[in-house]
This record gives sequence, C-alpha cells and structure tokens, in this order.
Amino acid sequence: MLIYGFHSVTARVKRAADSIRELYVAGEREDARVHELLALAQRSGVRPHLVALDRIERMCPTRRHQGVVAVVDAAPPALDLDEMLDGLSVPPFLLLLDGVTDPRNLGACLRVADGAGVHAVIAPKDHAAPLTEAAMQTASGAAETVPYVMVTNLAHTITDLRERGIWIVGTVDRADRPLYDETLPAAIGWVLGAEGKGLRRLTRQRCDALVRIPMAGSIDSLNVSAAAAVVLYETVRQTRRTIAAGAAAPGR
Repeated sequence: MLIYGFHSVTARVKRAADSIRELYVAGEREDARVHELLALAQRSGVRPHLVALDRIERMCPTRRHQGVVAVVDAAPPALDLDEMLDGLSVPPFLLLLDGVTDPRNLGACLRVADGAGVHAVIAPKDHAAPLTEAAMQTASGAAETVPYVMVTNLAHTITDLRERGIWIVGTVDRADRPLYDETLPAAIGWVLGAEGKGLRRLTRQRCDALVRIPMAGSIDSLNVSAAAAVVLYETVRQTRRTIAAGAAAPGR
C-alpha cells in the first residue's frame, strides 16, 4: 500500500515505523518540513531515499503527494473494541457510522474525530467503507491516530455499549428534538448514517435518543463528515463546560 503527503507519512512514522518498507522523498525539496521528516525517520530507524521528483510522480500520478511517499504494510490492526474501552481512564467518546460506504467520507470523518478527541470510529464490516488509500489520504494522518474498528453487527455493538453506560445518540433529519436541546453526557457514542439513506431502522431503535441538526436553509441535511463535526464539537463544548464547572465547585 502507498501513503503519501506529509501528514499521512509523518503520522505513520510516529505510530508504526516498522510497517514502512520504503520511504521516498523528492530531493528537490529543501524546506523545513522535509528536514523535520528526515530527522524523524532517522530517529525512528526508517531509512529515506532521496529521489527525483518525477519518480514520485510516476508512483503517485494525479495525487497530491507533496514530494513524499511511503510503501507500507497494511495499517496496524486496531485494538479490540472491548480492550480499548477497558483501557480508557476517561469517559468513552465514540463515533459510529451506519452505512457510510464512500472512503473519502470515511477519511473526512476520521479527521474530524481526531480533532474532537474521539477514542474510536466504529462501523459494520458489511456496508461500510474499508480503510483504503483514498480514505487514508483524505484523513490526512488521522487514520494513524484514531482506531477504526469494524464490527460484525452494529446493532448488537450498540446494545453492548449501552450496557457499559455509554449514552447512544443518533441523528435523524425528522427527529422531534433538536441537537441543541439535548444535554450530552461525557460517555457518549454518536451514530450517523450515510447522506440520503440515514440510519437503518434497527440502528435507530437501539439508540437512547434521536436528535436532528437544525437546518435554516433550503438544504435539509449535511454531508456525514460535516454532521459529525457539528455533533462531536457540540459534545466537546458541553462536556468541557460541565467538567470546568465541576472543578470550580466548592470543596474541589
């Protein structure tokens, strides 16, 4: 598999340097980002090859490679979901994707999840985008930092998460309750469906709550990654405010 661009390659060197078979860097580049990457690779035991830019162009035609490309093993397997949850010392913050099959939408969701501090993105093994080259490139390094866990049955996984005390909230265009009227706990899993199709019936039935994102214009829904950004950062806003209030309470 090829990964390319500074964000993706740097993240892979940091996370799993031993999975990199070859690292190619355009010798024509002499800027600070190149020097930082070369120094990181050396510290991590990865030997870079300085090559002509046209060689990288042949390896990644029509791609925004920025003069950096790596030949890598498949992404290291994510932790088992139960193992990951058991290892957390803070309330779980999760994003579940139901029927998101476009790899670029997956990549964009991973990038948003990384920014918001989500612990894992979860999707069913069937009817979901795999972690392809396109997904990893769109994620811009987030595919290396946010575990992408594919489960056999999403509805059963939701039930298991609820038994752990994780509040599961789904987004539905015609839900009665708007997002901003919902009080969100720190231990939460958001469930988003593909644009147009939305959540499947069984998935909706397993949620603790259903909310809608208020839409003031003529368009009635957002792309799944845009919707993810809205709900995840609203969660961050609410839970950080709650934590700050608790820290300031008398006797703390």
